[in-house]
Amino acid sequence: MSFEYTPPKYAQLIAELERRIDSGEYPPGSPLPSEHQLMAEFAMARPTVVKALGVLRDQGWIVTHQGKGRFVRGRPAIPTSQQARAGRELLDRKEAQVSSRLLVTGEAEAPNRIASYLGLKPKAPVMLRRSLTEHDNEPTEISSTWLPVEAAQGTALAESEELKQGVRRYVENVAGASLDHIIEHVTARNPTKEECSLLGVKSSAALLVVYAVACDATGKPWVVVESVLPGDRHELEDAYPIR
Repeated sequence: MSFEYTPPKYAQLIAELERRIDSGEYPPGSPLPSEHQLMAEFAMARPTVVKALGVLRDQGWIVTHQGKGRFVRGRPAIPTSQQARAGRELLDRKEAQVSSRLLVTGEAEAPNRIASYLGLKPKAPVMLRRSLTEHDNEPTEISSTWLPVEAAQGTALAESEELKQGVRRYVENVAGASLDHIIEHVTARNPTKEECSLLGVKSSAALLVVYAVACDATGKPWVVVESVLPGDRHELEDAYPIR
């Protein structure tokens, strides 16, 4: 069963204000409409408007001057869509478009860390989807998707075929709502015996492990995507504005 949904109101406001800034309707240096003006124009509650303005500020579209109000900075030098965000890439990745081999798909017991991220009891049943990615015939990543069983039942996530959409799309259809934010955890450790075999690394090798926990607007976690990367073959890079 598929669901149709509209983005949350604060996301709609963000998109419209970005459009106005980008088009020059709100030129750099100009004052942004006040909270009350935005509330009246868009028929939104103050917390919704404040949340949208906070995101625009954090992304570099606007700046706040104490006692004077909010002013337009313009399109950020590093647009959000171009920032290197590992978790977002993992959730949107289409298996059919990368050189990967599906290793596991089916129910499994949730490891303690995964259970904690998903708000489940240790060893609770979860759906696991794991694949090995290669580049130039060299293994470069083990990617695992963990989610509650009920969030995968009846979807391609529980099947052994390559995904033609990113994990996020399947989960959002089941959830009936947009995934709102990602919390990333990055750790380093030595490989397991299985990882040594799959990645062709020694037991003393350093692995980078990225856990991306995707949540809806209420903070409910829906899916964890885990990426295991040989430390000598990857470099994690991020970019973000400073104030």
